[in-house]
Amino acid sequence: MKLKEHIPNTFTTFNLGLGVLAIIKSISGYYTVSAILILIAALMDRFDGELARKLNAESELGKQLDSLCDLVSFGVAPAILMWSIDLNTLGIIGILITIYFIATGAYRLARYNTMEFKGIYIGIPITITGSIVGLIALYAIKYYINIYLLAIMICLLSYSMVSTKIRIKKR
Repeated sequence: MKLKEHIPNTFTTFNLGLGVLAIIKSISGYYTVSAILILIAALMDRFDGELARKLNAESELGKQLDSLCDLVSFGVAPAILMWSIDLNTLGIIGILITIYFIATGAYRLARYNTMEFKGIYIGIPITITGSIVGLIALYAIKYYINIYLLAIMICLLSYSMVSTKIRIKKR
Protein backbone atom coordinates (compact mmCIF):
# COMPACT_ATOMS: atom_id res chain seq x y z
CA MET A 1 0.00 0.00 0.00
CA LYS A 2 1.32 3.42 -0.96
CA LEU A 3 1.82 6.21 1.55
CA LYS A 4 -0.85 8.39 -0.07
CA GLU A 5 -3.45 5.70 0.67
CA HIS A 6 -2.80 6.09 4.42
CA ILE A 7 -3.22 9.89 4.54
CA PRO A 8 -7.06 9.99 4.66
CA ASN A 9 -7.17 7.29 7.37
CA THR A 10 -4.63 9.30 9.38
CA PHE A 11 -7.03 12.27 9.37
CA THR A 12 -9.86 9.91 10.33
CA THR A 13 -7.84 8.53 13.24
CA PHE A 14 -6.96 12.08 14.33
CA ASN A 15 -10.73 12.76 14.36
CA LEU A 16 -11.10 9.76 16.72
CA GLY A 17 -8.34 11.05 19.00
CA LEU A 18 -10.06 14.43 19.24
CA GLY A 19 -13.35 12.71 20.10
CA VAL A 20 -11.74 10.68 22.87
CA LEU A 21 -10.05 13.81 24.23
CA ALA A 22 -13.42 15.60 24.13
CA ILE A 23 -14.94 12.82 26.26
CA ILE A 24 -12.06 12.99 28.74
CA LYS A 25 -12.36 16.79 28.96
CA SER A 26 -16.14 16.52 29.52
CA ILE A 27 -15.65 14.08 32.36
CA SER A 28 -12.96 16.36 33.81
CA GLY A 29 -15.26 19.41 33.70
CA TYR A 30 -13.52 21.23 30.85
CA TYR A 31 -16.69 21.71 28.83
CA THR A 32 -15.49 24.54 26.59
CA VAL A 33 -12.38 22.58 25.60
CA SER A 34 -14.53 19.52 24.93
CA ALA A 35 -16.90 21.46 22.66
CA ILE A 36 -13.98 22.98 20.74
CA LEU A 37 -12.39 19.54 20.28
CA ILE A 38 -15.66 18.25 18.81
CA LEU A 39 -15.71 21.15 16.34
CA ILE A 40 -12.07 20.56 15.35
CA ALA A 41 -12.90 16.86 14.87
CA ALA A 42 -15.59 17.96 12.41
CA LEU A 43 -12.92 19.75 10.37
CA MET A 44 -10.80 16.59 10.33
CA ASP A 45 -13.85 14.60 9.22
CA ARG A 46 -14.41 17.05 6.39
CA PHE A 47 -10.84 16.65 5.15
CA ASP A 48 -10.54 12.85 5.30
CA GLY A 49 -13.22 12.21 2.68
CA GLU A 50 -11.97 14.95 0.38
CA LEU A 51 -8.41 13.64 0.65
CA ALA A 52 -9.52 10.08 -0.06
CA ARG A 53 -11.26 11.21 -3.25
CA LYS A 54 -8.43 13.51 -4.39
CA LEU A 55 -5.76 10.89 -3.72
CA ASN A 56 -7.90 8.11 -5.20
CA ALA A 57 -7.53 6.31 -1.86
CA GLU A 58 -11.16 5.47 -1.10
CA SER A 59 -11.58 2.05 0.47
CA GLU A 60 -14.13 -0.04 2.33
CA LEU A 61 -11.77 -0.03 5.32
CA GLY A 62 -11.66 3.78 5.26
CA LYS A 63 -15.47 3.97 5.05
CA GLN A 64 -15.91 1.70 8.08
CA LEU A 65 -13.14 3.43 10.04
CA ASP A 66 -14.72 6.81 9.32
CA SER A 67 -18.10 5.65 10.68
CA LEU A 68 -16.59 4.19 13.84
CA CYS A 69 -14.60 7.35 14.50
CA ASP A 70 -17.64 9.53 13.73
CA LEU A 71 -19.71 7.62 16.28
CA VAL A 72 -17.16 8.46 18.98
CA SER A 73 -16.50 12.09 17.96
CA PHE A 74 -20.04 13.13 16.99
CA GLY A 75 -22.21 10.64 18.86
CA VAL A 76 -20.58 9.70 22.15
CA ALA A 77 -18.52 12.87 22.77
CA PRO A 78 -21.38 15.39 22.28
CA ALA A 79 -23.79 13.21 24.28
CA ILE A 80 -21.36 12.91 27.20
CA LEU A 81 -20.66 16.65 26.99
CA MET A 82 -24.36 17.53 27.26
CA TRP A 83 -24.89 14.93 29.98
CA SER A 84 -21.99 16.42 31.93
CA ILE A 85 -23.14 20.02 31.47
CA ASP A 86 -26.81 19.61 32.37
CA LEU A 87 -28.63 16.42 31.34
CA ASN A 88 -27.33 14.63 34.45
CA THR A 89 -29.71 16.77 36.53
CA LEU A 90 -32.65 14.97 34.89
CA GLY A 91 -31.68 11.61 36.41
CA ILE A 92 -32.82 8.58 34.41
CA ILE A 93 -34.44 10.82 31.77
CA GLY A 94 -31.08 12.50 31.18
CA ILE A 95 -29.41 9.10 30.85
CA LEU A 96 -32.06 7.94 28.38
CA ILE A 97 -31.66 11.10 26.28
CA THR A 98 -27.89 10.58 26.26
CA ILE A 99 -28.30 6.96 25.13
CA TYR A 100 -30.93 7.99 22.56
CA PHE A 101 -28.53 10.46 20.93
CA ILE A 102 -25.76 7.86 20.72
CA ALA A 103 -28.09 5.07 19.53
CA THR A 104 -29.69 7.16 16.77
CA GLY A 105 -26.23 8.23 15.65
CA ALA A 106 -25.08 4.60 15.49
CA TYR A 107 -28.23 3.59 13.61
CA ARG A 108 -27.80 6.46 11.14
CA LEU A 109 -24.19 5.48 10.42
CA ALA A 110 -25.05 1.79 10.02
CA ARG A 111 -27.91 2.62 7.66
CA TYR A 112 -25.68 4.94 5.65
CA ASN A 113 -22.98 2.25 5.32
CA THR A 114 -25.42 -0.39 4.10
CA MET A 115 -27.53 1.62 1.64
CA GLU A 116 -26.85 2.59 -1.93
CA PHE A 117 -25.60 6.17 -1.86
CA LYS A 118 -27.03 8.42 -4.55
CA GLY A 119 -25.64 11.81 -3.50
CA ILE A 120 -28.42 12.49 -1.00
CA TYR A 121 -28.21 12.19 2.76
CA ILE A 122 -31.28 10.67 4.39
CA GLY A 123 -31.46 12.26 7.82
CA ILE A 124 -29.01 14.85 9.06
CA PRO A 125 -25.45 13.47 9.14
CA ILE A 126 -24.04 12.72 12.59
CA THR A 127 -21.13 15.10 11.95
CA ILE A 128 -23.57 17.98 11.59
CA THR A 129 -25.70 17.07 14.61
CA GLY A 130 -22.62 16.48 16.76
CA SER A 131 -21.24 19.86 15.70
CA ILE A 132 -24.57 21.54 16.47
CA VAL A 133 -24.48 19.98 19.94
CA GLY A 134 -20.95 21.32 20.35
CA LEU A 135 -22.19 24.81 19.44
CA ILE A 136 -25.19 24.47 21.77
CA ALA A 137 -22.78 23.45 24.53
CA LEU A 138 -20.65 26.55 23.96
CA TYR A 139 -23.78 28.67 24.24
CA ALA A 140 -25.04 26.79 27.31
CA ILE A 141 -21.70 27.23 29.06
CA LYS A 142 -21.82 31.01 28.66
CA TYR A 143 -25.58 31.57 28.91
CA TYR A 144 -28.38 29.74 30.62
CA ILE A 145 -30.51 27.30 28.61
CA ASN A 146 -33.57 25.81 30.28
CA ILE A 147 -32.84 22.13 30.93
CA TYR A 148 -36.14 21.03 29.39
CA LEU A 149 -35.51 23.08 26.25
CA LEU A 150 -32.04 21.57 26.07
CA ALA A 151 -33.47 18.05 26.43
CA ILE A 152 -36.00 18.71 23.66
CA MET A 153 -33.28 20.09 21.35
CA ILE A 154 -31.12 16.99 21.90
CA CYS A 155 -34.11 14.70 21.25
CA LEU A 156 -34.99 16.59 18.05
CA LEU A 157 -31.39 16.40 16.83
CA SER A 158 -31.38 12.68 17.64
CA TYR A 159 -34.54 12.11 15.64
CA SER A 160 -33.22 14.22 12.76
CA MET A 161 -30.37 11.74 12.23
CA VAL A 162 -32.72 8.83 11.54
CA SER A 163 -35.65 10.63 9.94
CA THR A 164 -36.39 9.43 6.42
CA LYS A 165 -38.30 12.66 5.76
CA ILE A 166 -35.16 14.81 5.89
CA ARG A 167 -33.13 14.69 2.69
CA ILE A 168 -30.03 16.77 2.08
CA LYS A 169 -28.14 16.87 -1.20
CA LYS A 170 -24.46 16.14 -0.73
CA ARG A 171 -22.14 18.83 -2.07
